Order: sequence, then structure tokens, then C-alpha cells
Amino acid sequence: MTKRVVVSDYTFPALVQEEEAARAEGAEFEAFQCKDARSVADAVAGADVVAVQFAPFTADAASAVAPGATIIRYGVGYDNIDIAAAMNRQLKVGYVPDYCADEVADHTAAVALALLRKLFPLDASVRRHEWAAVKVAKPIKPFSRTVFGFFGMGQIGRAVLERLKGFGFRFAAADPGLTPEAAVSLGVRLVDADTLLSTADIISLHAPATRQTIGFFNAERLKRMQPHAMIVNSARGQLIVEEDLANALNEGTIAGAALDVFADEPLPAASPLRSARGLILSPHAAWYSDAAIDRLQRLVADDIARALRGEPPRRPVPVS
Repeated sequence: MTKRVVVSDYTFPALVQEEEAARAEGAEFEAFQCKDARSVADAVAGADVVAVQFAPFTADAASAVAPGATIIRYGVGYDNIDIAAAMNRQLKVGYVPDYCADEVADHTAAVALALLRKLFPLDASVRRHEWAAVKVAKPIKPFSRTVFGFFGMGQIGRAVLERLKGFGFRFAAADPGLTPEAAVSLGVRLVDADTLLSTADIISLHAPATRQTIGFFNAERLKRMQPHAMIVNSARGQLIVEEDLANALNEGTIAGAALDVFADEPLPAASPLRSARGLILSPHAAWYSDAAIDRLQRLVADDIARALRGEPPRRPVPVS
């Protein structure tokens, strides 16, 4: 029986690589633009391989695909896939966590440096016809006295670290998966989360969204940070309670933040983040470069071919 490959939804101009991979293995190929769970479940019925971008892949979809099917997520995360339901059906689930690691690390390092050197307030002051560098920028620590903290120290966190080592920062990291030996080899001080909050001048978030991390940066924890401290989040929007962050910025609890990811995307018009002081916003753009899009589609096409040959995904979703 001819196997069937389905793309549930996509934002790319074309799916040439994916279709070629399917056809080369003798499979049928179909692409949809599903927006809701019901349409996904209908589209993937009987499919042997499914590629999902943003549409919800629910328990109904997991029940609809062929036995032993492979589900591939276009992206670093897989929050839109019901992993428990997929595992219950013994489906294979893969994702692409490494297609944009360099781009996210570049973006994260860039906005962190902009925050620390107060580039956006300084730019705004000149446009207001001011010429008062110290008044606008104070306080600024020299980088040699700045503690750059990492909340999570995985692949992208380590890439950010490598980009920043030449600036002379003191580095600290809170990550239960980081061993003391690994911390020493990386040149970072391993601390617990409470110590990171109270001692870091800037904290870059690189943790997945789990029961332990969702909503971690709430009003109570933001108050433990230093008044001049800042946060950068290019990981998961759910790590931060956004209303609490907006209040902390407006009240001067912390000095600044840069966000590329949000709990709801696009960012709602009524979000308090839009009017928060000292905040740099970008529209989930850290992943982007011209090369990253092609890389993502190529890696998914490779996984389609692997699945049709009966091979596991290149990067299976970790199951705890």
C-alpha cells in the first residue's frame, strides 16, 4: 500500500524539498493549511508521516494517523503536539531543535549587549534633542564587573556564552542538568536559581517550558532581582508572567528586558508589555535568517525520508 505524507500547515513559500523527499520514497504527498484541531485530525487521517508547524496536533489527530506513524515538528519546540497521546499510540515524534541555534544565539547576544549599554534609551534621548549621556544611561557597570546569568545552559545558552566570552563578563548559570565539572569547563559559576536572581546583572533565559519553569519569573521572583538587573527571553514566552514583568518594569523593580517570545503570539493588542518601560520587543524573530528557513525545510525533508524508510527521527522528542 502506498504510504502518505501530510503537511498540516506551513508558512513557507513552497514545499519543494518535502515533496521531493516523499516522492523519492514512493509516497503520496499532500499539504494543508489547518488552523484548528478538528481540521488537523481530518487532514492527517491515515497518514504515515505528518509534518506540523503551528497547528495543534491533539489526541484526536494521534488517533487518526496510521499505526506507528511519525510526527515531525517544524521547529525547536513541540508545545502544539500532544506528546502523551502520541506516545500512547506508539507514534514516533521528532523535532528540529538545531536548525536556528546560531541565529537565536546571535539575536540573544545582540539584544543583551544593547540592553546593557542602554542603546535604545540613548537613541530615544537624541531624537528628543537631548544630549545627556550620563543622565540617560546611568547606571552602567563595566562588563568586567557584570554578572551575566543563564537560566538554563543547553545548546543555545552555550552558544550565547561563546559569543560573549570576549567581553569580559563574569558568568553564572542555574541549570539542574549542568554538572559542576561541566560548569568549570565552560567557565561559569554554577548556582541555584535563587542565587542567580539575587546576584546576576542580566539573566538570559534558555530553559524549556515545563511544570517547573512555566511562570517561574513572576512578581515574587522578579522582586528578588537587583533594581538595575535585566532579563532576555528568546526561549519560551511561558517562562514569564507577562503582567508581572510589565509591572516590575514600570515600577522600577528591574531596569529592562528584551523579549522575542510570548505566551500568546502574535502579542495581543491589549498586552501590558506594549506600554512597559525599558522593554525591547521583537516578533519571535530570533530564529530568522535566509539560511535558517532552507535549513529547517531540508532537515524536515530528511526526516520524512527517514520515516518512510522505517528509520527513527534524527532528533526524537525527549520523553521524561
